[in-house]
Amino acid sequence: MRLTTKGRYAVTAMLDLALHSQEGPVSLADISLRQSISVSYLEQLFARLRRADLVQSVRGPGGGYLLSRPGAEVFIAQIIDAVDESVDATRCAGQGDCQDGQTCLTHELWMDLSVQIHSFLASISLQKLMENHEIRAVAVRQSQATGSVLEMPATGSRLHLVQA
Repeated sequence: MRLTTKGRYAVTAMLDLALHSQEGPVSLADISLRQSISVSYLEQLFARLRRADLVQSVRGPGGGYLLSRPGAEVFIAQIIDAVDESVDATRCAGQGDCQDGQTCLTHELWMDLSVQIHSFLASISLQKLMENHEIRAVAVRQSQATGSVLEMPATGSRLHLVQA
């Protein structure tokens, strides 16, 4: 399976935005500082996220970005889809021309895996990630390292990445 930097960075930036949005609009410069993603790359990603109605921009002093809807309604697969990423385990990009222009022996297996991965990511919301203790600890550490403090009440919940 291949998920490129674009998809990973989009999810990381959206999670950072969700974690910090209770403070008001979040600037791309702040996300860039905390996540070590260039502002110009974030601008490209956020243009796509805005077109997909996952974020809204706030102009002017103190402006930045906010989630367009609650974190419980934004799912990881939506973020990846918004930046034109695909979660594809095939080597033919799902085209079925894997072996000399024909479908290879394991094509259906890898297609099924791709569907399962997308379904898994579609089941995880930003809110679910924000409630994860380890993720919250990393967010607090990153905020402190960049000179801001992120206060989060303890929830004690953890993200379990095993589906029943």
